[in-house]
Amino acid sequence: MTELSVERTAIPGLLVLRLPVHRDERGWFKENWQREKMIALGLPDFAPVQNNVSFNASRGATRGIHAEPWDKLVSVSTGQVFGAWVDLREGPTFGATVTQLVDESVAVFVPRGVGNSYQALADDTTYSYLVNAHWRPGVTYPAVHLGDERLGIEWPIPLAESEISAKDHANPRWDDVVPMPRRRPLVLGGTGQIGRALRELLPDAIAPTRAELDLSDPASVAAWDFAAHDVVINAAAYTAVDAAETDDGRASAWALNAVGPATLARLAREHQFRLVHYSSDYVFDGTREVHDEDEAPSPLGVYGQTKAAGDLAVATAPDHLILRTTWVIGEGANFVATMARLAGDGISPAVVDDQVGRLSFAQDVAAATVHLLESGAPTGTYDVTNDGDPLTWAALAREVFAARGRAREDVRAITSAEFAASRPGLTAPRPAHSTLDLTRLTATGFSPRDHVEALHDWLARHD
Repeated sequence: MTELSVERTAIPGLLVLRLPVHRDERGWFKENWQREKMIALGLPDFAPVQNNVSFNASRGATRGIHAEPWDKLVSVSTGQVFGAWVDLREGPTFGATVTQLVDESVAVFVPRGVGNSYQALADDTTYSYLVNAHWRPGVTYPAVHLGDERLGIEWPIPLAESEISAKDHANPRWDDVVPMPRRRPLVLGGTGQIGRALRELLPDAIAPTRAELDLSDPASVAAWDFAAHDVVINAAAYTAVDAAETDDGRASAWALNAVGPATLARLAREHQFRLVHYSSDYVFDGTREVHDEDEAPSPLGVYGQTKAAGDLAVATAPDHLILRTTWVIGEGANFVATMARLAGDGISPAVVDDQVGRLSFAQDVAAATVHLLESGAPTGTYDVTNDGDPLTWAALAREVFAARGRAREDVRAITSAEFAASRPGLTAPRPAHSTLDLTRLTATGFSPRDHVEALHDWLARHD
């Protein structure tokens, strides 16, 4: 008896499973679908919602080739089939073909957009398939003619001797096939600092404005085709930390930072997309000098509370990445840009010197995000900042001033208490220690730049 195994094929995502079959004088038994074991071997956790059974009374019955907008796991219960699969997704492997004999000891995972066809090699052949979307009648999908010579399929039973439906006889020849559009990433918050950096690295991503897709509006959510995306990246957030402590700000922060991510988690379960969400060091109270991904949240203020709530909601999505950042610097208004402007204007600011952390440059956060997606990083939380020795805000401000030709002493150090006293009623509590542990991120093969080196690079590009 063979051991359970999963094999890759020439079509990306098309997997062949070898199933252990237990036989005795009564017949046989197999585990046709065993989520834990199969996922451990590389099968996607595709969340099937429907089980279909196809019966072919006569040897030679042939179905396909057509692609559907869902994933499926195909296996045989009785008899044997010859399976042929053609990649009908737009992209570099469009037209790739794979064939495989399938009996009770073989199953095949067919990803969305890959055309599939099955020829019964025995009378009374039955095969079944699990799918992760509900079948709907009357919907047309990409298809190609069974006998198109360009595919090079060697059918065990000549098609002239096979039973083929009129619909499949009418499928288009190869030159007339319209590829299934590949699922494109969806970036929410595309005008923010991280959102802008993501759009540079993911030029084919769709980045709707809030007017086009508003997560707080059920009608807007219902009208959006989330099934068209394999990845949804939530870079949208309410980041006005001080304003979040006001009555209006509190409601807005909870709506965008908590309710919105909860909506996305529900949609991720429904449409099987990978959900990426950005978190913050503000989910911690800062009593630890270094925070790792497993530390329980302990937010001090409203902003941190709403971000922690959003993290908990996103964690309910079956396939998610929660990327925790600190002190984000990108294009637009940010701390480094402000210090550079003050240095150029001859102003000597007072800057907090008892909050310690590292800068997170948006382009590096975006690069880490793409790396984690492309490398198939396991579901979970990852700390994503730049590397290097942690510094205070005042030390970073002095680094900016020195790079702009000003004396480091022109930046006056103050305490958080002094800063709060200078802005009565508007200053939210901030964690004293914001440094995040990068061990889990670097273990995936991504090495963040030193944040001071990245700071000087940013300043050189914005001189």
